[in-house]
Amino acid sequence: MMEGELIGVFEQIEREKGIPKKELLEMIESALTSAFRKHSGKKQKFEAHIDPESGVITAYVKKKVVSKVENHYIQIAKKEALKFDPAVKVGDEIKIKVETKEFGRIAAQTAKQVIVQRIRETERENLFKEFKKKEGTAMSAVVQRFARKNIIVDLGKVEATLPEWEQARDHNYELFERFQVYILKVEQSPRGPKITVSRTHPGLVKRLYELEVPEVSDHTVEIKQIVREPGYRCKVAVLSNNERVDPVGACVGVKGSRVQAIINELSGERMDLISYSTDPATYIANSLSPAKVVSVTIEKNRKNALVVVADDQLSLTIGKAGQNVRLAARLTGWHIDIKSESQIKEAKEVAVSDLTKLSGVGKVTAQLLSQHGFTTIGKIAESSISDLSKISGIGAKLAEKIYKAAKKEGKIK
Repeated sequence: MMEGELIGVFEQIEREKGIPKKELLEMIESALTSAFRKHSGKKQKFEAHIDPESGVITAYVKKKVVSKVENHYIQIAKKEALKFDPAVKVGDEIKIKVETKEFGRIAAQTAKQVIVQRIRETERENLFKEFKKKEGTAMSAVVQRFARKNIIVDLGKVEATLPEWEQARDHNYELFERFQVYILKVEQSPRGPKITVSRTHPGLVKRLYELEVPEVSDHTVEIKQIVREPGYRCKVAVLSNNERVDPVGACVGVKGSRVQAIINELSGERMDLISYSTDPATYIANSLSPAKVVSVTIEKNRKNALVVVADDQLSLTIGKAGQNVRLAARLTGWHIDIKSESQIKEAKEVAVSDLTKLSGVGKVTAQLLSQHGFTTIGKIAESSISDLSKISGIGAKLAEKIYKAAKKEGKIK
């Protein structure tokens, strides 16, 4: 590269790469100073300067003016210094121009190296900034190669790593396979952005719905919560911000077209769309879809829920290996206990039978107690006469008799 070409090159780089001309000048001047010093092999003080208009490179060696020279590499006698500057005096530092063709060769090489290096650095910085903004979004990726149990995918401009723990189970990834990934983390490294992607993150599912369902992308339908067992099953709670739009129907699409596209992208992962509700009992019942729920009884302070279903719905409600109820519990944040109607009936019969053992408690009274949550003698003993007397059909005297009998039974045990 000739000196005269430098400025044109700088201006072109500034336009195309966004690297300021002034920055390049300063970097090359600094690099030239180091290169000249290294080339000379002597402990001289060099300085390089590039004319910002012409691009002409000038090299100088700096020396201190002394009356007697002890080290000619860094010192110059006043008599000699006066040839370069008539006004110089002892103690001053002067710059002496270096005239050598060898330095010209070094200058050209150094300028080229600095420019190439800075362009690479800028491209890496720009890539990092570009992909850092993409954290929390999804992109199309292509499998490039396998690195032990990790998968290296191509995102177009850069490669990313799909770690083993971010891969969906039971999916055999193939070379050049294309799929969507969630941009989990983007970090800076000497070689450019280090990107980690995921196929298991709930955010991937959310992004797929944004791509497939216009009502989600325009916020008419809001995704409130997503829980997954990646590769197997996913539950998505949705809420409509427009009473005329059914959130579940919008996400399913005509003949299931929208949700099926997402299922296909996730390699057959089952998708349950749940209508979100601020009422815990309703939300819990909805979360167990596709099972039909008979009743939900909640215990707010402990966040426990007892869900009763028809006998023929019990297996469906629990799901394979407990998957359906497990995901429902994660989705709602409640502990969910599932019982069939037969189990509840049997439990009530056992409770009534046990309660009739108390003095003053017949079958009708036992049924009343059981209906109001006093299903065991222990629960009665832990309550109060006041609590028991609030039950319609049980007066104050009977309440006191039952309470004392329960306390006595507890002591015997």
